[in-house]
Amino acid sequence: MRVLIADDSSTILRLLEASLETWGYEVMTATDGAETLSILSSVDAPEIAILDWVMPVFSGPELCRRVRARRSGRYTYLILLSARDQQDDVVEGLRAGADDYLTKPFDLYELEMRVRAGRRIVELQTELLRTQDALREQAMTDALTGCWNRAAILGLLDREMARAGRERKSFSVLMVDLDHFKQINDQHGHAVGDAALRESVLRMKMCMRPYDALGRYGGEEFVVVLPGCDEACAISHAERLVASVAGESIVAKDKELNLTISVGATCVQPDVYVTPEQLLDMADDALYEAKRQGRNRVVYLETGAGASALD
Repeated sequence: MRVLIADDSSTILRLLEASLETWGYEVMTATDGAETLSILSSVDAPEIAILDWVMPVFSGPELCRRVRARRSGRYTYLILLSARDQQDDVVEGLRAGADDYLTKPFDLYELEMRVRAGRRIVELQTELLRTQDALREQAMTDALTGCWNRAAILGLLDREMARAGRERKSFSVLMVDLDHFKQINDQHGHAVGDAALRESVLRMKMCMRPYDALGRYGGEEFVVVLPGCDEACAISHAERLVASVAGESIVAKDKELNLTISVGATCVQPDVYVTPEQLLDMADDALYEAKRQGRNRVVYLETGAGASALD
């Protein structure tokens, strides 16, 4: 773990640096408030900072206030060092945003314990943030297939459509459905069906761009969001999805299955306004037409026009 020492006294810096390195910490140093604030404001800020109260440019309490005012990025545990030992001084330092306060001259053993306590708090907070991120991702992910769930993909659709409107770019959506999927569940059981569904999603993901999004809309139906994609781009992507699933048989629970998908594609141009719901309806209409025409194909539906099949 990294510790920043900020003090304009070279003697204190050398003493603290040697002690902290002995205790197993990676040490950074600064001699004035401006340099200290620059380090603490960086993306890769240290986890713990020991700040002298009196320094050029910014005092220790002022640094605490500025760091806490960021309210973003990595949390840094702040320890103030000062010769001031009055209760009012301690209160002022803590109100400024310091996590701990130690008066000079300080005992090195006591400082080690204070730094160790700060380390535990930082580690606990890091673990908490990691858990929150995992829960957030879990809440947005379809448990079976690993792609976005319905709420997440619809949220992405709204955001990407809004961005496309601001940037005046084309935007496409695909509606995908696994053909005759109910027969697989009926004939081979849901365990086989689940395995086939996971493999189909994996194959579709493999042929998508990094910034495209695939989400499970419901059952065996999926939505693909294609930012910056015009009609030709949408059709090309849809045809690759069809080929990725139908290209080779899928082995699921020792059952060899020949799966295909039908895809409805639509695109909205920069000068045409439609709602996300309307765009999904058009993609769904195109998907219905693909099924009606025999499945295992792409049907494109122009905004405000009729459907056209692509074999």
